[in-house]
Amino acid sequence: MTSFLIGFVALMVTAASGNIPNDYRNEIAAWQQHRDKGLRSPDGWLTLVGLFWLKPGDNTIGSGEVNDFVLPAGSAPAAVAKIRLDDATVTLTNLAGDRLQVNHKPVDGPVVLNYTGDTPDTVSVDRVSFFVIKRGNRLALRARDKQNPVLEHFTGMKYFPVNPEYRIEAKFIPDEHKIPVPNILGETEMEISPGVVEFALQGQTFRMRPIYEGKTLFFIFKDLTSKSETYPAGRMLNTPLPADGKVVLDFNRSYNPPCTFTPYATCPLPPKENILGIRIEAGELLYGNGHAE
Repeated sequence: MTSFLIGFVALMVTAASGNIPNDYRNEIAAWQQHRDKGLRSPDGWLTLVGLFWLKPGDNTIGSGEVNDFVLPAGSAPAAVAKIRLDDATVTLTNLAGDRLQVNHKPVDGPVVLNYTGDTPDTVSVDRVSFFVIKRGNRLALRARDKQNPVLEHFTGMKYFPVNPEYRIEAKFIPDEHKIPVPNILGETEMEISPGVVEFALQGQTFRMRPIYEGKTLFFIFKDLTSKSETYPAGRMLNTPLPADGKVVLDFNRSYNPPCTFTPYATCPLPPKENILGIRIEAGELLYGNGHAE
């Protein structure tokens, strides 16, 4: 009886998948491949090897054990740099000679590192690179190793079967104001939300509130699959900006936050409006056991 049920379910899945237009199937497959390529790239989340919170005054970084911030053995010189924090100013002093560069250029004297905007100054030395990030009122160095062993063990993402029913045309309702967005560190950032999207799914009407990420709407949401099949803290989805009062939500493109792959990310959590009491059986499944909730 069990084998019959398994065979019946497989037949139904095959039948359902046969009704998916090839163009749409190929579109989602291309998105999945792009996602995989991004995760494996030299600046992908799988390369993170450190999140080092700066203390006022001098901080040292390198692969030597005497440093305040220790990089993986063999990834960089024993002494890479001295990083000084004065109020909100971060100044780097090169301790690695010609091996160290800032934004691909040699460094002689002390350099003030810019961390505002979309492209913070990047320090590189041998296999490692790092840059300054701000979270709440704190500053940290986020470090990457382009030969991080985690890359070798990455087996790729798994997904729910592609289902066109989860591609939904939603109504956009303008209502711009700042909303609190918590993160896994227990901090809360105030972010601009342009409005809400209203959509129907499984016979119910829902509303979700996005924030901006670049030139996209960025949704952080959680649904009932988060209990077991997907990341417990929720998933993410980007869409184009509203057009003609509408937003296309394609949950087949929903993905795991970076905290799924590394303990060195500072992931946002879903706003209360985006916790949905239904199962969204589309998009990425949980990878491994995750790193944080």
